[in-house]
Amino acid sequence: MLGSRTQRSRWYGGHRLGQIVETLAQPFVPEKLPPGFGRWMDERIIEYPWLFSRLPEGPGTLLDAGSVLNHHFIVAHPKLRRKKLTIMTLAPEPECYWHQAISYVYGDLRDLVFRDGLFDYVVSISTLEHVGLDNQRFHSLALDQKKQETDSYLLAVRELSRVLRPGGLCFISLPYGKRVVHDWMQLFDQEMIESVIHEFRPQCSRVTYFRYLGDDGWKLSDAKAAADARYFDFEKDAPWKGHPAAAEAVVCLELKK
Repeated sequence: MLGSRTQRSRWYGGHRLGQIVETLAQPFVPEKLPPGFGRWMDERIIEYPWLFSRLPEGPGTLLDAGSVLNHHFIVAHPKLRRKKLTIMTLAPEPECYWHQAISYVYGDLRDLVFRDGLFDYVVSISTLEHVGLDNQRFHSLALDQKKQETDSYLLAVRELSRVLRPGGLCFISLPYGKRVVHDWMQLFDQEMIESVIHEFRPQCSRVTYFRYLGDDGWKLSDAKAAADARYFDFEKDAPWKGHPAAAEAVVCLELKK
């Protein structure tokens, strides 16, 4: 036994890192995920391999809107080596790779400082669910958002579309399921996912759902089968049988401008 399966346990961080690195070294085929894939792991075990399975090879300008790529094992990924990477988040973080020519910009995703059409790619992994809510959980320097602006993620979506060049690709992932709003995040339902796509106004879109099924791990799903998924907040929620580490379902959007 590995003991407690929550993010608070001592084994979780190291085991999670090893699992993600191992997964990224293998081909990612959503339709053929092995039994128990990502068991006990949060949604990054799905989001990272999904992203790199879809992100094209070669050079280009890429905006990481939310700083989820800001890890040594991610910035070293072969698909990022030839890309000019800009990471934008609310406040400085301990990990920083400026010596690898990675640019860091701090600010609000609802009011980006970049000119129109600057980027070939935009990536926003599990970030929009925090927009307009209290982000001090992640950054001590961040603004304590006492007023919940639950629709302001649409302002961020509009900005992501604006700074992406025509024909460019945007990759967004979000926790999915039955709508609920916490002080620091909200769980997106199907109506909200449709609002993201409508606000972005892509030429075309590809939407993929995944759900965590306890000991069976993460599996390819669909909007209906994942509609009742919940979110496990390890700091507040009492565990339930087969609970996930965080999101019980995730939706991944590939949007072409």
